[in-house]
Amino acid sequence: MIADVAHDAQHRQAGLADSVRRAVAAFDAMTAREIASRDRFLVELGRLAFPFDRDADPVHVTGSAIVAGPRGTVLHLHKRAGIWLQPGGHIAPGEAPWDAALRETREETGLSVRHPAAGPRLIHLDAHPAGQHLHLDLRYLLLSADVEPSPPPGESQQVRWFTLDEAIAIADAALIDGLRRLRSECRNRLSEVV
Repeated sequence: MIADVAHDAQHRQAGLADSVRRAVAAFDAMTAREIASRDRFLVELGRLAFPFDRDADPVHVTGSAIVAGPRGTVLHLHKRAGIWLQPGGHIAPGEAPWDAALRETREETGLSVRHPAAGPRLIHLDAHPAGQHLHLDLRYLLLSADVEPSPPPGESQQVRWFTLDEAIAIADAALIDGLRRLRSECRNRLSEVV
């Protein structure tokens, strides 16, 4: 019985990894950084037995959000790195990256965010070092109403809305391409924000 449960979990993770691999392969990378990141993702996703497990390998997939709302986007000042970033983080066991993006954003900002009506939308990706690890960060478009962030105690309290121009000027370089993509997405999808 326990072996059956473990086998089912491994099967679900393999299916999830295949789904992520297809989404990454289909991602329309436009800049040199996006192209290099997509290529690194594909190499690592082909190599990693457990790509979503942060303890299985120093290289692993993470889930983040690029939040869109009437005032622009939400960033937080990362407590350890000291830079303005999108919300996101590690994927919990059994969790999909797009669900991790929702959970992490809610935890870090206090905002009630959601995916677009059509479902999760991979808007950006980036492969970057994070201490001794390499994060393969999948960034999903999340939508928010025009409300103030209210991060809980223990999370960075430096969380706020930025216009897209402000965000592009202050954000970490690894996020700039994603914010530029958000500018295009907002033209088409901002009407979905409640």
